[in-house]
Amino acid sequence: MKKKIGFAPVVAVGMLALAACSTLQQGQEPYPVSAAPMPAPPAAPVPMAEQRAAASAIMGRTRELAAKSAPMMNYSAGMPAPMPHIARLPESADKFPDKDGNKSVLVSEQPVSTFSVDVDTASYSFVRRMLSDGRMPPLQAVRVEEMVNYFPYNYATPANASQPFAVTTEVMPSPWQQGNQLVHVALKGYDIKTAARPRANVVLLVDISGSMGPRDRLPLLQQGFRLFAEQLRDDDMVSIVTYANGTAVALEPTSGKDKQKIIDVIGNLHASGGTAGGDGLQRAYAQAERNFDPKAVNRVILATDGDFNIGITDPKQLEKFIVDKRKSGVYLSVFGVGLGNLNDALIQRLTQSGNGNAAYIDTLLEARKALAQELGSTMFPIANDVKVQVEFNPAQVAAYRLVGYETRMLNRQDFKDDKVDAGDMGAGHTVTAIYEITPAANAGKLVDPLRYEQPGKKKSDASGKNDELCFVKVRYKLPGQSASKQVDHVVHAESARNSLDAAPDDQRFAVAVAAFGQRLRGEQPVADFSYGDIAKLAEGARGADRDGYRAEFVKMVRMAESLGTVGATAQR
Repeated sequence: MKKKIGFAPVVAVGMLALAACSTLQQGQEPYPVSAAPMPAPPAAPVPMAEQRAAASAIMGRTRELAAKSAPMMNYSAGMPAPMPHIARLPESADKFPDKDGNKSVLVSEQPVSTFSVDVDTASYSFVRRMLSDGRMPPLQAVRVEEMVNYFPYNYATPANASQPFAVTTEVMPSPWQQGNQLVHVALKGYDIKTAARPRANVVLLVDISGSMGPRDRLPLLQQGFRLFAEQLRDDDMVSIVTYANGTAVALEPTSGKDKQKIIDVIGNLHASGGTAGGDGLQRAYAQAERNFDPKAVNRVILATDGDFNIGITDPKQLEKFIVDKRKSGVYLSVFGVGLGNLNDALIQRLTQSGNGNAAYIDTLLEARKALAQELGSTMFPIANDVKVQVEFNPAQVAAYRLVGYETRMLNRQDFKDDKVDAGDMGAGHTVTAIYEITPAANAGKLVDPLRYEQPGKKKSDASGKNDELCFVKVRYKLPGQSASKQVDHVVHAESARNSLDAAPDDQRFAVAVAAFGQRLRGEQPVADFSYGDIAKLAEGARGADRDGYRAEFVKMVRMAESLGTVGATAQR
């Protein structure tokens, strides 16, 4: 006769598991498989009567818990099922420079403002990526000058390459602070025609570590680099270096006329392994130096989604290495991709050290803009170490505030010091800077006048210059030269527009973008200037908008406005 297996122990075990599950707190994680305790040795057989009693007690406890939980959930038959608990996403490992916004400065205490130009665009496309995903960007990710300088502007162009850029200014009322004015300073670079540009010696340094696998990383870069290859001239030279656990030369120096070979190598790249970025930089620069041509543009283009964790990893060592290579004539540009591990802070430090520019590739259209449409401005510098210095006239201006450029500020004495590195401008690049100023007539709203004259301090003799609002100086070096040149530009008080509407479209649109960047950063000066106000200002200044960038910007502002109403999913 076969021995019967008792059913009660099975029921008891099942009901125990059910009771345990029903008592888990919302959001409580079960033990991971790897942390599960070892099974206990088999226990002695339990009499059948005790098994039935235990099962009955468990079932009663389960019914009791269910009765208590039902009213708390307010759920009954016929009603929609409650939404499942959604686990909180892990915090992002993205890293950004952490700088507070510039504050207003009294002209009586510090009449001179000095900064390095910036033509990077990474911040704008990163902000667009976040807003498109329905999330507000981290405050540190918003750099106002990169937002403003993302757009093409039809500023006055220099007549010839002997002076690499033209300087223009506009003065207009501030839309966010009644009584204040904005001084808009614009630089427009000389645009080199494709046939006239120097040849390029380029090394593409591509991160193919495991994290580069998603479609918005290596596959997106591959599409962009194919567009890049199509723009090459026959006398250009391209090498490809990859890095993951180690480094490799995927393509030896190849002429631009052999485009298909270059495209085939790009298409065969695959992601896996670690991130030996430091070693990759060393090998890429070695490749560039092997084929160095003093008459060509020699540049390393690094494409990555994150940190370097193998080889040279210390940022200071990396900066020193890149500075040394910059002196040899090999420059560096960096394209960032992806979310979650983007080390934007490191990218900024490296590009500023390497006389290059930084961009963030979030879409194929952005890849086309950065690697095809703007190839000339990105690749071919027309001026190095470009610095701007603005001196304000205390007879006209009580205080000023530079909007953005927090990571590009220089000391006053750095302006004439040719050893101090600064930003570079490429062919056709535009640079925009905006100062908010408080007229001298409104000085009493800022501070009380001094009761006592400061000993030894002489009043400046502004004889014949009291009609000047400020004096703009731009210092730069021509490529390959070590001595700087200077361009001067006077801004007269009488040039101020009576209304913001009277200013040109380009200047008004730049003001709208600057307002948006400040608003995203939560800066106090624009606290009363809403997203709706910004969108209205930008919409009225769109102009021709051939590529639709300005229309897209207005949509971004509306998205931020909507997220402010319904709530953003990102952690601010």
